[in-house]
Amino acid sequence: MSAAIMKRRALGALLGLGTLALLAAAGLWLFGPVDRQDGDAPPLPAGTLTTDARARGEQLVRLGDCRACHTARGGAAYAGGRAVPTPFGTFYAPNITPDAETGIGQWSADDFWRALHEGKGRDGRPLYPTFPYTNFTRVSRADADAMYAYLRAQPAVRQANRPHELKFPYRFRPLLRGWRLLFFRPGVYQPDPAQSAEWNRGAYLVQGLGHCSACHEARNALGAIRAQDNPSGGLVLNWYAPALASRAEAGVQDWSEDEIVALLKTGVSARATTMGPMAEVVYESLQHVDPAELRAIAVYLKSLHDIGAPPASGRQAPPPKVVAAMKPRGERLYREHCAQCHGDDGEGRAPAAPALAGNRAVLMNSAVDPIRIVLFGGYAPGTAGNPRPYGMPPFAPTLGDEQIAEVLSYVRSAWGNDARPIGGAEVRDNRGGPLW
Repeated sequence: MSAAIMKRRALGALLGLGTLALLAAAGLWLFGPVDRQDGDAPPLPAGTLTTDARARGEQLVRLGDCRACHTARGGAAYAGGRAVPTPFGTFYAPNITPDAETGIGQWSADDFWRALHEGKGRDGRPLYPTFPYTNFTRVSRADADAMYAYLRAQPAVRQANRPHELKFPYRFRPLLRGWRLLFFRPGVYQPDPAQSAEWNRGAYLVQGLGHCSACHEARNALGAIRAQDNPSGGLVLNWYAPALASRAEAGVQDWSEDEIVALLKTGVSARATTMGPMAEVVYESLQHVDPAELRAIAVYLKSLHDIGAPPASGRQAPPPKVVAAMKPRGERLYREHCAQCHGDDGEGRAPAAPALAGNRAVLMNSAVDPIRIVLFGGYAPGTAGNPRPYGMPPFAPTLGDEQIAEVLSYVRSAWGNDARPIGGAEVRDNRGGPLW
């Protein structure tokens, strides 16, 4: 990235922070210490949280993938503590078990609804949007109450919440008031009368509870979704979440509903395999979801307007002379390390190894995912429908940055593939950070 671009981005971030500070002050002047609670529904009457509500709440909590974020590795379910690294610092998910001191044991159904719908804690303070209330605001009050009923029925775990470790100035929570004025409008999902009930159910789940856009859409320097001016996917946990509306990336407009449901339910289908953070979503969430809900999601995703290929990544390609020398070395590395599984001509060895010729995961403008798969391995989730998944071994201990760049540049240009070459610096940039 050039120095001029870096300076422009830094200036833009500073101007944005100045704007947020002014808006935060304006928000305090206009609204007082707590924002207005537009859109609050009547409170749930006492004694109506039935067993049926808890059963429905379990499915909704699964759909929201709450366990994945609110459970530390090896920790008690929903007890919090999982680290969520972001460009703004590291957030730690809170305890949402019904423990009275460290969890949500003292929260009412109204408090829980306000967190989802308004993005506010029990004390009225605005929550950081790492908790995707910008999506959860679309959830209905009835569904929020069912989720609350299920979580209140879980074992209480006494585990104190860990403070976030944020960079300056993001640790100053009052700035969130300005952010909310700019980027957040609460509102429950309103069905589209021109669409079917199944389509509307899918839209409700994708836009709201499933919070798909939280990963699959690009964000601006202040962390807000910027789909309007940059219709590409987003970076999450150091992986690239491809655009769901682009056939060149993760769009499924030309897939059958059965193929989409298979991918969501098992992690594999005839058209693709989930890896990285999406493999965890399938493992923790989607494999446990009613197939009718997954089919509604499929109907909605198929209807998305194709936005075409998102813009180029902005990475500077190696000079043509360097690329010309890289390709023969990359071909030799491919023959030595890859061809046995993926085929001499990138045709693949189903079901163990996918084809690389014409593979859109290989051809995306963003090369983050293929780089990370070569570095750290590629593994589909182990699910009831795919209990013994095939996987790809990691090559980080075996190949250097330049070698991985060479083999990927060869793969991205062989057998009719036509994607930009990759430099060693781009591989090196992806060696750090969490696997997911």
